[in-house]
Amino acid sequence: MHEPRAPIARRRMLQAGIGLAGGLALPRGLARPGFGLAEAMAQDLPAKLGTYPDGASGPSVFVGITTPLTGPYSADGKDAQLGYELAIAEINAGSAAVAKWGLSGKGVLGKEIKYAVADSETKPNVAVQAQTQFIQRNKAIMITGSVSSATAIALEELAQREKVLNMVGLSGSNDTTGKNCQRYGFRSQPSAYMACKALGPVVAKGLGHGRKAAYLVPDYSYGHSVFDSFVDAVKQYGWTTATQQVVPLGTSDFSSALLNIANSGADVFVNIAFGADSVASTKQADQFGVLKKMKLVVPNISSFQAKEVGAALMQGAYGTFDFWWTMQDQYPLAKDFVESFVAKHNYHPRWGAHIGYMQTLLWAASVERAKSFHPIAVIKTLEASKADPYTTSLGKVWYRAEDHQLVRPVPVVIGKAPGTMRNQDDFFDVLDVVPGEPLLPPIELTGCHMGTYS
Repeated sequence: MHEPRAPIARRRMLQAGIGLAGGLALPRGLARPGFGLAEAMAQDLPAKLGTYPDGASGPSVFVGITTPLTGPYSADGKDAQLGYELAIAEINAGSAAVAKWGLSGKGVLGKEIKYAVADSETKPNVAVQAQTQFIQRNKAIMITGSVSSATAIALEELAQREKVLNMVGLSGSNDTTGKNCQRYGFRSQPSAYMACKALGPVVAKGLGHGRKAAYLVPDYSYGHSVFDSFVDAVKQYGWTTATQQVVPLGTSDFSSALLNIANSGADVFVNIAFGADSVASTKQADQFGVLKKMKLVVPNISSFQAKEVGAALMQGAYGTFDFWWTMQDQYPLAKDFVESFVAKHNYHPRWGAHIGYMQTLLWAASVERAKSFHPIAVIKTLEASKADPYTTSLGKVWYRAEDHQLVRPVPVVIGKAPGTMRNQDDFFDVLDVVPGEPLLPPIELTGCHMGTYS
């Protein structure tokens, strides 16, 4: 783990929330029939664990949020912040939208959610420092927020050590719910394995079999996970690797890597770079002539990549998202989310905002199901959700108990031509929404070995 540095400056903290009165019940028996908690809850839970009960003893509870507001992933981070804040505002107001997620009344178990947002700067040690302060100073009952998988993994380790629930933010690495999984961490974004397994058949159908692919790979857990997963997903269609160009996170000049890609003889360019790196590398790939002779595949498209590089460069590009806003036509709760977000921010939410919104509501719904903020009660409720899936903006979803990966559909998209866009945010058509359960890796292949409950 990274050691905390100097205290986060006060100017980087954004605080919100007003206290409301409310009670707290620690369940001694089954919290609610049908959730598989009878055996777990038959025994007394530890009276004190992590920030419980201190963090839930008053009229409010505190949630610590870290997201990159500066650095290469800042656009996705800001979008995620807005999703978190929308969910918290709707929960505190007891809106009709959150009632459909299984919440009742204002707040969570009658308690107002207070929160603070810290800029992680796309750096794991900064995120850990901020969340450590939230846990120690504010008695955070739940922590959340990441865009880099390195940050997500570091925060999972912190949550496990401090026994505070972590609803993982953006994180695509297989390691997040694989070899680095933790009992106190839950992820809603599809893993690289899931996303690439959904994408493979679609790109093989659209681009053909026997293709040669050139890869641009960011050199950390996320990049290597996506590379390995995509290569595995398309090998059955006769795809081969022409070159793999590995670059550091935060690279600004991709000329050396792109020159090698341009001269590789590949007919498909698979760009795994994310955030500002994905924007810069795509623009530079166009300058090097890569996009004129190769089809573009982006296994995990950044929230604002199409907007920042332009629809002309992204048209015909294949990829996946956690969520795309036109899915509101398929899922009623997605429509509620999109309409609320557009009314507040005047643009359609990207998938960063969706993860912030969804993870907050899944946590709140689980607390209400457990009828307690006790971390073990909430964890066991989440782990038992296959028996009674949550109704969400992605339809019915549940967490796999063995690795805490959300079992949810994965949308596969293709970039639209500029002339076919219906509005300024209409960059993609959803080609398929692939059911989640068949996409899961076998649990024995994940490398996940959970930490303890207490």
